[in-house]
Amino acid sequence: MKEFNIVLAGVGGQGVLLAAEILGTAAVKDELNVRVSEIHGMAQRGGAVVSTVRIGDAVRAPTVLDGHADVLLGFEPLETLRNLKYASRKTHVIMNPEKIPPTELAAKNLKYPSLEEVRQKISRFTGKIIVVHAVQLAKEAGSSLAQNSVLVGAVAVVASFPVKVESVLEALKELVPARHVEENVRAFQLGYGAVKKERVG
Repeated sequence: MKEFNIVLAGVGGQGVLLAAEILGTAAVKDELNVRVSEIHGMAQRGGAVVSTVRIGDAVRAPTVLDGHADVLLGFEPLETLRNLKYASRKTHVIMNPEKIPPTELAAKNLKYPSLEEVRQKISRFTGKIIVVHAVQLAKEAGSSLAQNSVLVGAVAVVASFPVKVESVLEALKELVPARHVEENVRAFQLGYGAVKKERVG
């Protein structure tokens, strides 16, 4: 396998970096060459966070080139839009629809786009859009903080994703604090199940 590129985009407090670490650790478990990077991140709550996971024999650097993402995992709609430069027709965009409006919108008196507007803009890049109600599913699993595990489960469904589901679950159990493992495993399974119904190619 030459390469498989994942771009994770969200805001501080959503668990973007932990999700990237889980995916990277799972790839290591499968003895795959992997690079994980936080491109830029204001890890405090509310700041934009982008991380990349690159898997494959040809991967030497952690940075994903524009138009080269196999998966754009959007934890928040506006942050998904901001990172569409990584997408192409081959990209699967998996997006959590929960809005976390940045302070700059209010400061500039700008309106947050509707979910339909977001989808229309994404469709200019790719038709492979899946909306995963991560917060809702995380609450169902027992904790709204487990939304990142829901989205990791969603990635694991993509047919070309080169890591075994069992390895992702192992990594999740190792990296999530012990007292929260149970709800995070449930969250992963709910995210996986929700996207499995979509028959993602």
